Amino acid sequence: MCRARSENERFAKLSIVVEEADETLYWLEIIKDLNLIAVATLNELMSETEEIVKALATYRKKLKP
Repeated sequence: MCRARSENERFAKLSIVVEEADETLYWLEIIKDLNLIAVATLNELMSETEEIVKALATYRKKLKP
């Protein structure tokens, strides 16, 4: 999934990815609250982002060092 020299490094990198994806979801919620983009478009993006966060978090749990 990602280049890492060890399982600990892979876990650390994946943790960063999960945090960044979760932050993306936060900003999408802000954009939605401000009505900057059509709600239908944002709902789709938010749904996809939530799926990504869940999938990566699940994978990270399996790697727990």
